[in-house]
Amino acid sequence: MSATSATHTGTASPRSPQSSQPSQSPQQPTSSSHGRHVVAVVVLVPVLVALALWAFAWPAARTAPRDLPLGVAGPATAVTQVQKQLEEHEGAFEIHRYSDEAAARDAIEDRTVYGAVVVTEQGPKLLTASAASPFVAQLLQQAVTQQAGGAQVRTVDVVPAAKDDPRGSALTSSVLPLTLAGIAAGAVVTLLGLRGRRAIVALVGASALVGLVAATLAGSWLGALTGNWWAQAGALGLATLAVGAAVAGLAALLGPAGIGLGGLLVMLLGNPFSGAATAPEMLPDPVGTIGQWLPPGAGVSLLRSISFFDGAAASGPALTLAWWAGLGLGAILLGSALKGRKEAKGPTLTEHEPAPAN
Repeated sequence: MSATSATHTGTASPRSPQSSQPSQSPQQPTSSSHGRHVVAVVVLVPVLVALALWAFAWPAARTAPRDLPLGVAGPATAVTQVQKQLEEHEGAFEIHRYSDEAAARDAIEDRTVYGAVVVTEQGPKLLTASAASPFVAQLLQQAVTQQAGGAQVRTVDVVPAAKDDPRGSALTSSVLPLTLAGIAAGAVVTLLGLRGRRAIVALVGASALVGLVAATLAGSWLGALTGNWWAQAGALGLATLAVGAAVAGLAALLGPAGIGLGGLLVMLLGNPFSGAATAPEMLPDPVGTIGQWLPPGAGVSLLRSISFFDGAAASGPALTLAWWAGLGLGAILLGSALKGRKEAKGPTLTEHEPAPAN
């Protein structure tokens, strides 16, 4: 009996103390992680709502002219008097003086000023450009009429808006769809795993098609745009590419979080700060300036210049969009190169499995 028991004792393998306990996966979420997720949702959602309300509601609630470029033309003595009356609205207007009505018209067509007050023997005459901003044209008419003591002021729309879209509603409404199209293009390219040149080809192709479709709908169908159709399509496509390249470029460098960062940048800041419904000079400082540095604001300014002003003042917004597109596409190439180098190196550390006990 003793030998048998000794034999069994010698051949029996010792049982590990951990084998009697059920194994627990380290990836299994714990109650503490669930609690952190709940707190994150509870805190993050109100923060995003507050940020959206601030970005959209604050500029709209503080809409007022701030150094709005306005011309005055006519005899020197009369112009000086009109200028003093306009300057009583402290900080509202940036006055530009012109020798006659023809010079004032040229300034409006060059997008140097939004309108001009011309002093004539019959009384003040107001020149506007509803194509630049129907909101500003109406505001100038009200201000000059009030300054004239309520008398009727002759008004001439030097550069009118499209006949089928006199209030510019269709043009203003195009900002959000173009922004969403750019975000979607950048996100899809990232989620499909396209990298390097393939991602660039996909973004450029998608943006070009968006430009063609948008020009067909807004220009040919709705009649909201005038001028050269191909130039409109190019401006719309460039605006879409600027947003899509920015989103995809951030994602190439930061991972999927870059999609959210790029989307928040162009949606929560670029869209409400664009001044599309009014004018950049109607927004609080420095919101109007910031909006023109972002793709939505630059895209609207470029589209107005190409559609109604024969390309006047189009170089600034075009360069801004090209800058965003170039940086975004460069970030895509850089992110692809860094990821390829990391994959080529392979894992630097190797894990060794423990040898069998017996």
